[in-house]
Amino acid sequence: MGDPTAGRPLRADARRNRDRLLAEARAAFAEQGVETSLEQIAGRAGVGIGTLYRHFPTRESLLEALLRERFDALAGTAWDLRGHDRARDALFRWAREFVASSMTYRGLAGSLMATLHDETSALYASCHAMREAGAELLARAQDSGEVRPDVTWPEVLGALFGVACACERMPEEAGVRADRLLTMLFDGLGTR
Repeated sequence: MGDPTAGRPLRADARRNRDRLLAEARAAFAEQGVETSLEQIAGRAGVGIGTLYRHFPTRESLLEALLRERFDALAGTAWDLRGHDRARDALFRWAREFVASSMTYRGLAGSLMATLHDETSALYASCHAMREAGAELLARAQDSGEVRPDVTWPEVLGALFGVACACERMPEEAGVRADRLLTMLFDGLGTR
């Protein structure tokens, strides 16, 4: 569905409300996870729930607004890494950023996984370019002989979500755990 206000200019007060809602949602999702009460987010932003729903009719549309920038950045990183000398290293670097981004909000990894197969989801549309860019990195690594040819992109993406979910459940030293799990995963992807 997306943001109903996209494409048309907002009045100054509506823009401030939208910006406050996004800031408070970002903070609440980071603190309490993506299932945080929308009423709580509206209250933290100092607006009523009706104002939140005017800007973001669903939880998914609010998440989409927060995540679009992240997905665009991940897609851009993948495109930048296409020129990397070692295709496997480029894929690994992108995978690290993907997992770190997926762990930003507790519950996000599971939420994202659910949208991968729902073409009507607002998050599905906003992460399509990011997924395609990552798939191209995998194809390059396979073409170079650095990654097993029998591995599919959905398998790799599922494994990356698995790493993010596992680390999200063990928040202490999540970054170190993610790196260790990604290293094990990429060792298994190698062609030896």
